[in-house]
Amino acid sequence: MLGVRHPLIQAGMVWCTGAELAVAVGRAGGLGTLGAGSMYPDELIHEIQKVKAVWGGPFAVNVPLLYPAVEEHMATIVRERVPVVFTSAGSPRKWTQYLKESGAVVIHVVSSAVFARKAVDAGVDAVVAEGFEAGGHNGREETTTLCLVPEVVDAVDVPVIAAGGLHDARSLLAALALGASGVQMGSRFVMTRENPAHAAFKRRIAEAQAGETRLMLKDVTPVRLLRGEEGGFFDQVAAAEERGDDVNALRSLLGRGRAKQGMRMGDLKEGELEIGQVSALLNDLPGAGELVERIVSEYRAFGTQGMSPGFDWEGLHAPQ
Repeated sequence: MLGVRHPLIQAGMVWCTGAELAVAVGRAGGLGTLGAGSMYPDELIHEIQKVKAVWGGPFAVNVPLLYPAVEEHMATIVRERVPVVFTSAGSPRKWTQYLKESGAVVIHVVSSAVFARKAVDAGVDAVVAEGFEAGGHNGREETTTLCLVPEVVDAVDVPVIAAGGLHDARSLLAALALGASGVQMGSRFVMTRENPAHAAFKRRIAEAQAGETRLMLKDVTPVRLLRGEEGGFFDQVAAAEERGDDVNALRSLLGRGRAKQGMRMGDLKEGELEIGQVSALLNDLPGAGELVERIVSEYRAFGTQGMSPGFDWEGLHAPQ
């Protein structure tokens, strides 16, 4: 469906994607994705054209439907003939047929089987089942990937891509065993050399320990954040939620530009640091293509070394 060699997708994250990253993943056989949510319309055009100038293979754009400039982004995607489009954070009904008429494969990110069925009814070609371990904007249901993926697989008749807490060959194996047709990884690709995230943010991820992320701002727009410097944005939000501050107060605290301030500019105190629970396991900084090749190589090694003789390795794969 996607035209890639490996069932491995680099997520389109705000402030943490760009043409260099998407091309590196694509050349290694995965699907690279541009995150349109943090781009002005002219920026998205520029990044798409940068990808197309050096890479003739498939790539994707992710469009969070709650962000401004959605109409301009969609027009750009159709005009530039982007082959794969991920939509998230909203209903895909308005845009799915418009995108498919241009020849795009349309995939929607969901956090429950209910939303998955609605997305399929809207005509999407596949869904991403993203557990609440994931970084960035997330579902309110707090369903883990281990529970969510088989629930969605059983609920719909389109391919399901697993996401949330996935970062290595073991993750890929587990997702396929649960019935997924592939995986999407976000946090893992933040920690690559081609990722445009600030070096200070990457260092903080490398230092992260278990329990240092939290799903916050659920009354505004749920987002998983990594604890920053003491007394900073993370602590301020935690204190406001413990006090029971209302939605308006939380929105005022969030303000504008926090994500860019933290992830792209490296402000570990006042910035918003979006990353998944798996951050506690990420402490290296490979090239993105090297990462794809490593995951695939280690996955294949499971087939010859990690299973008992006679194990039906090929039979494990979910139907495409």
